[in-house]
Amino acid sequence: MPTNPPDGLPRYRLLTGKDDATFCQRVSQALELGYQLHGSPAATFNGQDVIVAQAVLWPGTGQP
Repeated sequence: MPTNPPDGLPRYRLLTGKDDATFCQRVSQALELGYQLHGSPAATFNGQDVIVAQAVLWPGTGQP
């Protein structure tokens, strides 16, 4: 596996968005690139939608 993420992406990313299929696809794409889940997901309600967040970390980078 490469030392750094592809396309100049950062080693640590916090993906956020409305809890829907599009958000799940974004997390899945990060995992397919080689990122690993970091910590538990978070969720909140903005009065209309559930908003979720999931951190991902490039392997071998330790703590962000």
